[in-house]
Amino acid sequence: MQPSEELVIRPLSADLLEDYLSFFDHDAFCDNPDWAACYCYFFHVTRHDAAWEARTGEQNRAAISALIAGGRAHGYLAYVAGKPVGWCHAAPRIEIPYLQVVPELHVEDGQRVGAIVCFVIAAPFRRQGIARSLLDAACEGFRQQRLAFAEAYPRLDTHAEDENYPGPLALYSDAGFETFRQLEGALIVRKPL
Repeated sequence: MQPSEELVIRPLSADLLEDYLSFFDHDAFCDNPDWAACYCYFFHVTRHDAAWEARTGEQNRAAISALIAGGRAHGYLAYVAGKPVGWCHAAPRIEIPYLQVVPELHVEDGQRVGAIVCFVIAAPFRRQGIARSLLDAACEGFRQQRLAFAEAYPRLDTHAEDENYPGPLALYSDAGFETFRQLEGALIVRKPL
């Protein structure tokens, strides 16, 4: 990102569907083609078994498109020079199906929590503060929705950049998140809003 280029963060809406698809079609996973079929649909399904593995990119693209068009997928797109360069999947916790079915992720106050589950930043734009700006936008969005906490799920002992798709622990620690619960290989971290 050049110093003269302004970063703009926009909440996902049906009007931004084509931008979202363009980002995931062309830029999101250029350096990680094995994940290109996801389209950030992963957390909208409740089972991650052979049925998930068998899903095609076209199926996930169509499914997320329908959710976005219907206002049932949430998050934030980051733009530089009018082009989407980053994504953060952030929504009220009760609107993320996968979080509702995994026993170790269960919480008693889920209706009061906003969840941040995924970041994707295009390779040329990484390490430029875009994820932090997306995180700040997500937390502000949760405040406006009158949620009490922002919650995230950073992984521990990651060895590759793509393993940090939930956002690295340092990102959350620097933003004032604290450990809520230890999981196997990950944490649930929270920040009061």
